[in-house]
Parts: sequence; structure tokens; C-alpha cells
Amino acid sequence: MERENSTVVTEFILLGLTQSQQAQLLIFVLVLVFYLTILPGNLLIILTIRSDPGLTAPLYFFLGNLAFLDASYSFIVAPRMLMDFLSEKKIISYRGCITQLFFLHFLGAGEMFLLVVMAFDRYMAICHPLHYTTVMNPRICYALLLALWLGGFTHSIVQVALILHLPFCGPNQLDNFFCDVPQVIKLACTDTFVVELLMVSNSGLLTLLCFLGLLASYAVILYRVKGHTSEGKHKALSTCTTHIIIVFLMFGPAIFIYTRPFRAFPADKVVSLFHTVIFPLMNPVIYTLRNQEVKASMRRLLSRHMVC
Repeated sequence: MERENSTVVTEFILLGLTQSQQAQLLIFVLVLVFYLTILPGNLLIILTIRSDPGLTAPLYFFLGNLAFLDASYSFIVAPRMLMDFLSEKKIISYRGCITQLFFLHFLGAGEMFLLVVMAFDRYMAICHPLHYTTVMNPRICYALLLALWLGGFTHSIVQVALILHLPFCGPNQLDNFFCDVPQVIKLACTDTFVVELLMVSNSGLLTLLCFLGLLASYAVILYRVKGHTSEGKHKALSTCTTHIIIVFLMFGPAIFIYTRPFRAFPADKVVSLFHTVIFPLMNPVIYTLRNQEVKASMRRLLSRHMVC
């Protein structure tokens, strides 16, 4: 009987961001304009870094991967959310929900680990410049990239495995505009206290530790920068400031969502919107706007194609 109950729910109804038609229309237009404006910018960053032989340093290699991760991450939630705004009934199948949840945490954790790798790259470049080219050689960079993808996969598969063992026998209304761990767990028809603790440990604690570790590493870097020349200090400060902004944009909402007990808060949906749609697309753009080399290469690429 327990096994039968666990397969009763075959689909979930997404309640969405708001029930107001006017608010839905406004959010739809704003998100669509933002999405269609910023997403091509992310793709342009990837194309620029791939096509310019001068942008082969590890910093640009990881920036290109960040743009790819963020663009991929935005595809998980935004397109379906935009379609749901135009739908009377917002339904997602059980398998579709689990698939969305898997890729959300797979790419999200991958990006989190990538930011850790980028912090390590900046630490080596600024604090140990003589050893930088030896340590951050292409082989090591690809190994770090593989490790962060494996880390993201491991994190996500644990999330999914815990949810797949939960019985869902109704109700099936998800109070959100996409499938995520806190809302899905609430619908399980069993005591989820232990599972919630495991989820908080796997997502919340990991996110918090990475966040604190990143802040500590950038504090060390900024302290070491004081002894540099004015030109080197300015460039290091500019790069580190950009990284710190991205760390707060990435980890702030994640800490709010995953490091507390799974109880609903009024700000949950707004935070989730920025965490899954807005900030991921902004991250590479913020990096690029503060990087003169990438901006110059992008202008050359665009001018070549405009001339052609």
C-alpha cells in the first residue's frame, strides 16, 4: 500500500508567482525583455572568449564557463515560467519536476564550485605570481573544471535520491513557479524532519561554508594587494571587487532559501525569481563590464562582423 501511495501523484500544479493577472502580465513583459536582452550578451561573451587567441588565460577560461553555466541555468526555469504566465493551468509532471530539480541543483552547485575555483585562480595570480603559470596550467584548469562538474552532479543526485524515496499521495499544489526542494518536500505524505535536515546539510551548510570560505580568501587577497604597485593594486582591486559582487549575488539568495527550515516566507518567491532568472544572467555581464580586455575583444569581434 505504501508503494502504491508513493505513485499516486503523477503531476504537480504550480501556483506561480502571483494570482493577480495584472501583476503576471507586468512580470511576464519585464522578464521577457530582460531575458532577450541579457541572454545574447552571455552568448556573445562565450563566443568572444572562444574566438580571441589573446583571451587564453585561466581567468577568461573560467569566465567563459561561468557564462555557459549561467546561460544553461537560466534555461531551466525562465522559458517554462514565461509559458506558464500565458497558461490557465500551470501543470508539470512528476518526472518533469524531478528533472527540473536535478538540473537546477546540478548547474547551481557547479557554478558555486566554479566561483571557488575562480577565487583560487585569483589567489594564485595575486599572492603567488611566480608560481601562477606552473600551477594554473591548462591541464590543471581542465581538471578543476571536471571536478566542479562532478561535484555539482554528486550534490544534485543526492538531492534527487532523497526526494525519490518520499511518498507523494496528495495534495499536489506547489506554491512556487518552479520545482525546488523546499516546496516539493512539503507535499510528501510522511514525516520529513530527517530528510529536511539532510537537505539543509547538503545544500544549506555546503552553500554557507563555500560563502564564508570565499569571503575569507578574498580578505586574504585584498590584504596582500596592499603591497603591490598602484597600477597592479588597481587592477587586482577591480577584479576582486567584481568577484565579491558575484559571490553575494549568487550566495545571498541561496543561503536565504536553503540554510533555514523549510517554512514559507513572504519573500521566498521574489528571492527565488532573482536567484534562478535575474542574477544568473547578470553575473557574466558584470564580470565583462569591469574587464577591459574582454570589452575590447568584444568590440573587435562586433566590428569585424558589422564590416562583413
